[in-house]
Amino acid sequence: KEGGMKAQSSGINAEYGGEQLAVTFVAGYIAGVFCAIVSHPADSIVSKLNANPGGGVASAAKELGFAGMWKGLGPRIIMIGTLTALQWFIYDSVKVAFRLPRPPPPEMPESLKRKLAAAQ
Repeated sequence: KEGGMKAQSSGINAEYGGEQLAVTFVAGYIAGVFCAIVSHPADSIVSKLNANPGGGVASAAKELGFAGMWKGLGPRIIMIGTLTALQWFIYDSVKVAFRLPRPPPPEMPESLKRKLAAAQ
């Protein structure tokens, strides 16, 4: 079909299909990794404050030390990366399965098109 979407028996359209869902999963995982890295030191300090009520943020950070604030980052990356990836994957899968509108793929900027045409 011209301009339309071809349905597959799995309910995922051929135009976006498995490739788009794989991209969504990978992008969600990368986003989750960055979120885990950015939030980990603060979360470590909050955990320390909850374990020792009455202390301040500065004393908790000093007690943990730089290395202590990053302890446990690996498992957190695996957990948050996977959860974020699955959330985006499920969201995009539902949109694909129900054929809900999705944004069109981005177009190449005119300036880049002219530059590429001039190079040929």
